[in-house]
Amino acid sequence: MSKKNKKLPFKILKCNERNDITRGASIVKNGGVIVFPTDTLYGIGCNPYDEKAVDKIFKIKNRDKINPLPILASSVVDVERIALLGRAAKKLAQIYWPGALTVIVPLIDKNISHNLRAGKMIIGVRVPNNTCALSLLNDCKYLTGTSANKSRERGCKSFSEVLSSSLRGFDAILDGGEVEERVQSTIVDLTGQHPRVIREGAIVSQAIYATLRTE
Repeated sequence: MSKKNKKLPFKILKCNERNDITRGASIVKNGGVIVFPTDTLYGIGCNPYDEKAVDKIFKIKNRDKINPLPILASSVVDVERIALLGRAAKKLAQIYWPGALTVIVPLIDKNISHNLRAGKMIIGVRVPNNTCALSLLNDCKYLTGTSANKSRERGCKSFSEVLSSSLRGFDAILDGGEVEERVQSTIVDLTGQHPRVIREGAIVSQAIYATLRTE
């Protein structure tokens, strides 16, 4: 069999095909792992309640389990079903969601995978600003929201970059072309006495702190 006709070990789905979104969601619901575009980078996701699927993400990424995984949702309402958004988080969500901001807040849903949260009752949450990701989330409700790359390797900005990367072991990929932001999300830790930007990405730290000062 030629390389051209060689069967890939994962399904290729299209973001602009409604049936493919449904197929992707079905894969997730049945314990599978899917790669999909977000507004920042391509992400790799699974059902965050499924311990086996979560462990598979850690294995695929070669990620240390002391580093918890964030969760994506399609709306603030869905985020508030699993996490506690205080005044600061709601202020940031109002301005930056959907968008490239992850907030770390107290977790209230104890059924979320133990390994995903590294055994802690805090969680990183985000509502992405990407039509394909939001359509998938409307069907799945929640997905792990980590970037689709091996740990310490560069994140992927396009479908073609994922295919040419060393990332393997996932069950399907949704082709959404190239992402908009092309950089990782900004992460703000809101679990301490004072808000703290722990990773600057698409949104600069000064903008985050300026927003919080207007409370």
